[in-house]
Amino acid sequence: MSDIVNGAVARLNEKLAGSEFAGTAKFDITGEGAIIVDGSGARAGDEDTDVTLTADAETFQSILDGETDPTGAFMTGKLTVDGDMAMAMQLAAALG
Repeated sequence: MSDIVNGAVARLNEKLAGSEFAGTAKFDITGEGAIIVDGSGARAGDEDTDVTLTADAETFQSILDGETDPTGAFMTGKLTVDGDMAMAMQLAAALG
């Protein structure tokens, strides 16, 4: 597991604390690995989920840092979404 994935898991768990995200999502960080997010938080993993969001490490980090809006990243092709778009929007709201 990469340091980027491990650091992202910790950051996502901080951001998701107290949220009520009810689905399953996977962040696929190109060349680094994947993170699963569900009602119990975030963890490294690569199983099937309701929605998969794919981005390179730089874009993903920028989204986590609040420097890049996920919708803007999606609209410019830096973030791809495969699966339940409503679930992706729910996750974005949970991450604040």
